[in-house]
Amino acid sequence: MSNLSDIGFPTSSNEELNGYIEKWLENVTQIPSQKGTYLKFADESGAEIYLQMDFGGELTGLNPYFNGKSQRKVFLTELIERDSSPLDGGIHAWANAEKEREGDYPFVFDLPDVFVSRIDLPSVGEIQLNAFATNDLAVYESEQSFLDSQKEEPKFAANSFIPIGLFRQNEGIPPQAHGRFAGTIKEFELKTNQSSGAKFYWFLVETIGGEIDVVSDVNYVKKEPRIGSIIHGSFWLTGRIITA
Repeated sequence: MSNLSDIGFPTSSNEELNGYIEKWLENVTQIPSQKGTYLKFADESGAEIYLQMDFGGELTGLNPYFNGKSQRKVFLTELIERDSSPLDGGIHAWANAEKEREGDYPFVFDLPDVFVSRIDLPSVGEIQLNAFATNDLAVYESEQSFLDSQKEEPKFAANSFIPIGLFRQNEGIPPQAHGRFAGTIKEFELKTNQSSGAKFYWFLVETIGGEIDVVSDVNYVKKEPRIGSIIHGSFWLTGRIITA
């Protein structure tokens, strides 16, 4: 399982991934940028794929995305380029802030089309933020059941966010788009990816700093979710700037 399975594209082999790529390429929108071209595939479920093509016409990578409904205010501070691909990148930001170091917490999120338009930094903006689940995802019936599940101190609050992707910068590791958080489920849906036929979960979660769209492989969700349930885990963060 991978980030792709969180939006209904489960893959168990390179052959299966290549089959997806061939299908995506039949219906993509080309988005030119200063470093190459993004090829966007969009499914009716909200699942999106951004293939990357260099100026020589070679595919160099891809990133999944989800077209969600979350909105949160941030202070955007710095563009972060990635060694993984010339078309990969993210932004360092402060949650719920109008100035640097005055928000709820700092974090980094990747963008699937980061080099399409020039972003004036630093600046206040509004973003849609996605969290792609990993296999430590857990759903709790209530805030109390979440608190009771924690046997050691310190305990996580039911609405909390830890920017774990920033913890190893002093070791020379660039800021990563990873976060560990707990939050309250406001909405959820078991969606069907129309392209693959596979199902995946979508949650709209409220946590400190604002809303987050959480997407998850169905195999990670061990307990039936409900409105008001608490969701907790570690996630890859990817987003889109709505206004800046």
